[in-house]
Order: sequence, then C-alpha cells, then structure tokens
Amino acid sequence: MSTATEGRTFESVHPATGVVVGTHPIDDAVSVDAAVERGRGAALWWGRLGFDERRRRLLDYKAVVTRNLRRIAEAVSQETGKPEGDATLEAAIAITHIDWAARNARKVLGPRRVPSGLLGVNLAATLEYLPLGVVGVIGPWNYPVFTPMGSIVYALAAGNAVVFKPSELTPGVGVLLAELFAESVPEHPVFQVVTGFGETGAALAGHPGVGKVAFTGSTATAKRVMAACAANLTPLVAECGGKDALIVDRDADLAAAADAAVWGAMSNAGQTCVGVERVYAVAPVYDDFMRELTRRVAALRAGEDYGPITMPEQADVIRRHVDDALAKGATAVVGGADAVRPPFVDPVVLTDVPEDASAVQEETFGPTITVAKVADADEAVRRANAVAYGLGGTVFSGNVRRATELARAMLGGMTAVNSVISFVGVPSLPFGGTGASGFGRIHGADGLREFTRPKAISRQRFAIPGMNLTSFTRTPADLERLVKLVTFLHGRRKS
Repeated sequence: MSTATEGRTFESVHPATGVVVGTHPIDDAVSVDAAVERGRGAALWWGRLGFDERRRRLLDYKAVVTRNLRRIAEAVSQETGKPEGDATLEAAIAITHIDWAARNARKVLGPRRVPSGLLGVNLAATLEYLPLGVVGVIGPWNYPVFTPMGSIVYALAAGNAVVFKPSELTPGVGVLLAELFAESVPEHPVFQVVTGFGETGAALAGHPGVGKVAFTGSTATAKRVMAACAANLTPLVAECGGKDALIVDRDADLAAAADAAVWGAMSNAGQTCVGVERVYAVAPVYDDFMRELTRRVAALRAGEDYGPITMPEQADVIRRHVDDALAKGATAVVGGADAVRPPFVDPVVLTDVPEDASAVQEETFGPTITVAKVADADEAVRRANAVAYGLGGTVFSGNVRRATELARAMLGGMTAVNSVISFVGVPSLPFGGTGASGFGRIHGADGLREFTRPKAISRQRFAIPGMNLTSFTRTPADLERLVKLVTFLHGRRKS
C-alpha cells in the first residue's frame, strides 16, 4: 500500500520464537506525503458518497473481516505472541464496532434542527458534523486490531479517509486490515497503511494535510506526537497508559471479583491499557478474597494461558517494579523477583506495597497485580484516584446503588461494575481517559463526532419589525425593546 524511498525494509518477528513473520517497507516523509496526498483525493470522493453509501460499504467490509476472522487472528498471534483464542476475541469485538459505526453515523452526525431560542425566534438553526479530510491513526501493538479500529472505522464512517501507521511490532496486521478494506472499496485509497518506526509516525503527525491524529500508546510517546501535531495546530485524540484499579466492597461476590481481577491483570500477559494493575479490598473480605485470588493466579502458566512480553524492553520495566516493591517491604504472594524470564513473565501478586512504589504509581504493563487492604470502599476510591492516570476501573459490590456511586467517583473515563473491561464490548459507550491517560474519545457517538467538525447554520426565516439589531440603521428604540425583552426573559431571580 506504500512505497518507501531507497527500498529500506524491516522485519516483524514472533516475540516468543524470534521467527521472522514478515518484511515491510520503512516509509519516510516522502512516502507519508504521497499517502496523505492520495488520501486527500480519496476523502473528497468518500465524503461525497453520503451516509447511506458509506454504510453499505462499511457493512460489506464488516462481512469481509468476519469471513477472514481466523486469518486475522493468526496474524495477530504471530506478531504479538498472544494465543489465537485471545486474538479471535479481540477481532470479534472490533467487528461489533464496525457494525455500530456504520449503522449509527447518519443518526449521530447528520443535519438536524436545533432550538433557536426566543431571541432567535425568526431563525432556523441547524447543526451537522462534517468530515475533516484525512485522519492519521497511529496504533499500538498490544491490541493491533481492536484498538486502532476504534479510530479507523469511526473516522471512515464520519466520511474521512485514513492513513494508518501500525506499530513496528505489528505491521502485518495493519497491512492486512487495509487490504481487506480494499476488497470492499476498490475505487480509491480511502484506507492506506504506512509502515516504519517513530520517524514514520512523526511524519504522519506533522503533515499539514492531516486533519486530525488519533494516537494510542505510552504517555511519553503521546507528548512527542502532540509536539509534532502542534506545528500545524493539528488536533489530537490521545489514548495513553493506565493504572486501573479494582475495588472489592464488603458485599461483593468474591469468587467473581477474584476471577475478574485475574483476567484483568493477567490476560494478554498484562499488556492491556485498561487492565487491572491494582486491587483495593475492604478489610472484612480481604483474607477471603486473597484466597480466591491466589488460588486462581497460581494455576496460570506463562506461555500457555497467556503469551510473551511483546516489546522486549518492557520486561525491564516489570522487573524494576517488582524489585522496587520488594525492596520497600512488599510481599510476593505469588511469583517474585525471578518471575521475569524473557520473553515470558510468570504471574506476580504483591501485597503490602507502599503507595509511593513504582508498582502502584507507574504503568507496569505486565502480568502483575498489587493488592491492598483498606478500611472501606471510600478509602479504596481515594487510593484508586491517587495516581496520574485516569483510564478505566472496576467495582465489585452486591449493592447496585452503592456500586454506581463508587463507579462514578472513580476518575477514569470508564468503569465496569461486577465485570471487568466490559465497556470495550459496548460500541455505544465512549472510550478514553483523563490526566496521563490522555484526552478525547473513541467509540460511540462521541467517537464519531471526534473525527468531524461541527457545522452550525442559522437562516433568517422572516424579519422582526423594530428589532433590526445587526445593522447601522439600528435605533435607540430598537435597543430599548431588546433590553425589555431580555429583562423579561432573564431578569427574575429564581428561588
């Protein structure tokens, strides 16, 4: 889909075996520029198709992706090392988002009348959301289908063309997704892929022809992408890291809470931005919860139940966090200092970890979890919120009203109640965070609007005698009538 200058290439490998699974071009600024220019022409055509025709083609793309589900899962497994079952689940959830974006774009973005108010009684006011042109998407390696597709298909449904730069660890997955799209939309390069390293992403983020950038990755990298966008005042939606907490209240189903904590912390080898990295269990149920948790974690096997650490240098971060916690007095209930054995990391459960330890404050991104005993759920919320991140979270409680209160009090953009990470499977819910976890939203109506520009139109239906306020022919009597009207409408104090 792209041509790199000087014919430079790089290889993608299976992280557990080191076997080369693909070779891809290193696209430089010249290649990125060519892709964006092609995208600008394609965006004009795609935008003019209208909602109904885009809907038809996106639903066809959904069918093509579904028919190639096993092929996609195999590509994901080869480049990330995750079990094909987990890769299949990831792709299946992405399919539901393609469907939702295609079916709801017109309803969310199409023209609609809005109230004009009494002062504008003679005006007809309409609002619609128009495409931006070319959207640049910079994707991650941990969920190379689900995560970028949450930006790609919503941008496409909104009428934009997309240039996608997948992670250098998972380029083959990105190329495959674009190739499958071309089967449904062969006329123009509406969805293109450029491959390479950080320089390729920087060229895309800094290109003046890009209307918006959607980035998923670390907070540190997001700051560099944001700096590249700043040169052209290109808006950015950034989905960065997390340090999500799970709260176990006194009346929680402990078996379900433990099962959720294990899956949230250990699936995909803990390489999940909305994964569970911290647990706060109230004192009356702490011991029983720990028995449930440790029994389940002790049964897991790295390389069988979950895959390797995809990015080799992440193993050093995991080791540093575990060592720091142990040095500060933590106890390794499962695993320990010797759990990190690249490319795998065995499950680790840490207790009595000081709140200032890196294992509590920084994103670990590995199959580790810290568990703390708290006096009550309110303390759990305070400690859950006492980090720089604010992405997702989880609450387990037998009282629905109380669980909802706790969920609302957590600072993250999404919270699951009596389930874990369930919000990702609800396409109508927005996905995103606050603080060091980024800003902006993908998914849902907010995700569709994220890739548009609001267009407001007011049309005068008739003139109001004696209220010609926006003219140099305006008289003092016109202003006096305005003051009386505004005073009548807004001058009374409300009790």
